[in-house]
Amino acid sequence: MNWVLAHRIASIAAVQAHRDLGIDRTRYVPVHRALQAADVIGMAQPMPRLFGVYFSPADRGPAVLLNASLNAVTQRHTAAHELGHHRLGHRTAADEELDPALRWGNGSWPEEEKTAEAFAAWFLMPLPAVRASLERICGGRPSQPEHVYRLARELGTSYAGTVRHLVNLRLLDTGRAGQWSKIPPASLRSSLAGGASLPAQAQVHVITGASEGQTVYADAGDVLVLHVDNAVFDILPKGLDSWTSDGATPLASAVVTDELPPGELGLIEVTVPGHGAALRLEVVREAPRAGLDETWPA
Repeated sequence: MNWVLAHRIASIAAVQAHRDLGIDRTRYVPVHRALQAADVIGMAQPMPRLFGVYFSPADRGPAVLLNASLNAVTQRHTAAHELGHHRLGHRTAADEELDPALRWGNGSWPEEEKTAEAFAAWFLMPLPAVRASLERICGGRPSQPEHVYRLARELGTSYAGTVRHLVNLRLLDTGRAGQWSKIPPASLRSSLAGGASLPAQAQVHVITGASEGQTVYADAGDVLVLHVDNAVFDILPKGLDSWTSDGATPLASAVVTDELPPGELGLIEVTVPGHGAALRLEVVREAPRAGLDETWPA
């Protein structure tokens, strides 16, 4: 089976899964909640070599085991990949690579791994959600790699995986995708933060006038940056602090801290000069899951 056929099969399976599990295809996909809706038992614990494991009904499943040491974005992808195994009726499977992108396109991928990997992309990045986000970000098709990075932040996906999937969705040509995929995400983060020095693992979430009413999914250490002229954070909930790169120069930026519990929601208000009403949005701490799924926040 080639990747074209794998994606064709996976795209259909993902749409059916969205329908059956009550997923809103226009927004960020809550993959851990989807596992619970699918009656798949979930557990996460640190594993030195495994990316994730799917246990089929023939092996006392369905159940998934996720690596709790992964960051939130990588663990979300793993969860979607294992859900793909379940929805596609696969056998028990274990992934030993911590980064599936390292093997992307390699002929060593078994057929069931190809379709599960393709399912993860279609499940986490449905076309309606991609289009809605791109409309807010750039008014349609991405014209620069920063647009794709921001899209990845809105959908909770990796930059590289998002670049690849935009080709599948025919929203990015293969030539530009090849160029953009070589750009280190760290340089895009710095660019979006105005060239500021960022913590090593920090993601950057851009807030614009189009962010009104949106939910930002961010983990501790992530930075929220205002791209609205002269705007400032007026209200920051507990768990978000004002942030500067050098500790002195004030920036319209905030950092998520460990004081925001995983799954908890906080309200942010942004004052925009010349506008009567404040810009309001929410932030939710999307941290890696650990332990049993019954303790995971929705």
